[in-house]
Amino acid sequence: MIHQPTILLVEPTHYDVSYSINPWMDPGLWASDPRGMHRNAVRAFESLRSALRAAGFAVEVAPGTLGQPDMVFPANAAVVLDGHAVLARFRYPERAGEEAPFARIFEGLRERGLIDSVSLLPEGCYQEGAGDCIWDAVRGHFWAGFGPRSSRAAADVMASEFGREVVALELATEQSYHLDVCFCPLSGGEILYYAPAFTPQALCTLRERVPASLRIEASEDDLRHFSVNAVNLHDQVVMTRTTPHLRAELGQRGYQLREVDLSPFMLSGGGAYCMTLRLDRSSAARQAAGSSGGAAQAAVAA
Repeated sequence: MIHQPTILLVEPTHYDVSYSINPWMDPGLWASDPRGMHRNAVRAFESLRSALRAAGFAVEVAPGTLGQPDMVFPANAAVVLDGHAVLARFRYPERAGEEAPFARIFEGLRERGLIDSVSLLPEGCYQEGAGDCIWDAVRGHFWAGFGPRSSRAAADVMASEFGREVVALELATEQSYHLDVCFCPLSGGEILYYAPAFTPQALCTLRERVPASLRIEASEDDLRHFSVNAVNLHDQVVMTRTTPHLRAELGQRGYQLREVDLSPFMLSGGGAYCMTLRLDRSSAARQAAGSSGGAAQAAVAA
């Protein structure tokens, strides 16, 4: 497996907003100027790629597939840890067509040595990739969202596949249809999250595991800006253009923000995290860091 921080993107060649399976999707607005919208999407994609490289990532770009516009959100394609990828199984038929082309993409990554192995979920077990199963490098476990898209049983499957603890959090709204819309672990141990997106039990679980000093509560405005849907490497945070509130909060905690206008992709319900998939995450790196001094060292592996 690779060890350099590496992100997978998917070309926006076939991206559009032609259907609606979450409350953010606005096919009507896209249809008002499809050529202009697509030009803006390509421009936004290139800006995101540049920001990721500036933040310290190597970037792999895979082709999209005609008729599968949401392949541009590869966070939903798989969960990857320690060189092992578990491919997603989508709940909605509009996205189920992505499964076969993503399987081919991941087989190509395996042949090139960028990942070591690929496995499939059991039939009937819906799990929509790293969007609903987020690795927390500081704590050494996954957080798994379930409800709108992924099944509760998928958390147990992921625990078995990776041999790591998976903490399940039930999502309470269609607006936060994936965990990554409303939840983001940061390299210093902080959790950025939007509390109304979770059931009372999920909030209780989160607050039991994360002390108040490390919890950053996002506002509704932050959620609407897709600012929680962010990509973090060390002190670098790549995100959509954010709010003054969150810009100040993260800056005070030592993070450097790289803001990108991703509004064409927000029309489909996605931000920076949705558009990326980390290929290099390692639980061993976290364990080594933890033995050397806790969260400050573990942040190096995030």
